Amino acid sequence: MLLFFGILILVNIVSSRFFVRLDFTGDKRYSLSNATKDILKTLDGPVTISAYFSKQLPPNIQETRNDFKDLLVEYVNVSHGKIVYEFINPSENDESEKKAQQAGVSPVMVNVRERDQVKQQRAYLGAVITYNDRKEVIPFIQPGAAMEYAISSSIKKLLVADKPRIAMIEGHGEQPISAMQQEMGLLSVLYSVDPLKISDTADIAPLYKTIAIVSPKDSFPAAQLAMLDRFLARGGGLYIAMNRVEGDFSTQTGHAVNTGLEQWLKEKGVDVQDKFVIDANCGQVNVQQQQGMFSFSTPVRFPYLPLVNSFADHPITKGLEGIMFPFVSPVQAAFRDTSVKVTVLARSSQKSGLLGPNLTFEISKQWTANDFPHASLPLAIAASGKIFGDVPSRMVVIGDGDFAINGERQQGKQLQPDNVSLMVNAIDWLSDNTGLNELRTKGVTSRPLNSSLEDGTKTMLKYFNFLFPVILILLYGFVRMQMRSRLRARWIEETY
Repeated sequence: MLLFFGILILVNIVSSRFFVRLDFTGDKRYSLSNATKDILKTLDGPVTISAYFSKQLPPNIQETRNDFKDLLVEYVNVSHGKIVYEFINPSENDESEKKAQQAGVSPVMVNVRERDQVKQQRAYLGAVITYNDRKEVIPFIQPGAAMEYAISSSIKKLLVADKPRIAMIEGHGEQPISAMQQEMGLLSVLYSVDPLKISDTADIAPLYKTIAIVSPKDSFPAAQLAMLDRFLARGGGLYIAMNRVEGDFSTQTGHAVNTGLEQWLKEKGVDVQDKFVIDANCGQVNVQQQQGMFSFSTPVRFPYLPLVNSFADHPITKGLEGIMFPFVSPVQAAFRDTSVKVTVLARSSQKSGLLGPNLTFEISKQWTANDFPHASLPLAIAASGKIFGDVPSRMVVIGDGDFAINGERQQGKQLQPDNVSLMVNAIDWLSDNTGLNELRTKGVTSRPLNSSLEDGTKTMLKYFNFLFPVILILLYGFVRMQMRSRLRARWIEETY
């Protein structure tokens, strides 16, 4: 017994000094990324994380608390003790609750089931990160969200005294910052984002590492295009999301868009074609129908709204699962300098097509396989190298300017997270490239079947996934029953 307890004590001492854990999750949720490890290496003082979590939470939310705590254990071990954390229960008394609210963590209402009834309960799920005399607040930790990104980006923000600056170009009909609320909310964590109207005389200020041009409609003067050349020549990062074609639902027509930017890009080796990409894997539009005295809307497949789920293994698109590109154009890249590295970030499905710019939409058209003769059309590219001049620079070009636009006031709409992440990740890659952008999409939320599969194949896979485990268990039970029957028969036959 003494030997047994001695071994237990020894194992505890060793395990307290050497922490090892195997992570078999698909999204590696319990393993810290290289970007986080690099941030923790730069710490020259302790960082305190005060986690404000209520107790007596529903099981699904309690799991969030446990995951958050497990992640903090990883931070402590990787930082060699420079990360210190504590868990505080604000619901314990009024003084604790007041302290949490003063720190910037507000309660949220969660549903709790008790005795076949559902009632709402105030709960706290937030954290405050303190470094020296500065602090950063995570007011709400969304269950299932990218916790590592929330923690690491907050620590990174505390370490950086002056945020890098990004310019959003205006003056050519581009979308204003106010029309991209979701993107600005994420970018403002690590960057200062400024609207910038470029003139024909002054160069773009050197304080801007990256500039973004989103959905321009008016032409660019030659002098301003020359400024973009000089910006790339000094190693700047350029993000362009542009419409070469545009669809109008009110008139059900499509037309080309010319701003001069497309010709400037073509001289560099990037051709954003003035064509509509249509895709069998697409979104839907509601069509009003009348039947007698009643009118109702019916969702109709609309191939001009491709749903893209084919992405490159690249920091910008890592973790993305699905993006809708309305009225998107193909993007071909062939730079004169062959040392420029080009990555096709997003492609259409295996059933795609191309249509000219001037057309009329047939909303109720019955599409056939012959309408989609193309496959894997490139819709977005990332390039790095000597794009213009002798200094390496970076560029991202996307053949759709509206995929990440919320709109303003009453016209505003909530976008899918992946639509937002593509733009924010691209600007991250152009500006910082610390790898934090990969953490924003860390997680596996869905595993859709390949859109190119036939409906019959999808049905077969669905029933196979449902029935195979059941059949496997029944087969195991039958084999086990036969084995026990044979064993019982052998026992009966034995004589003593």
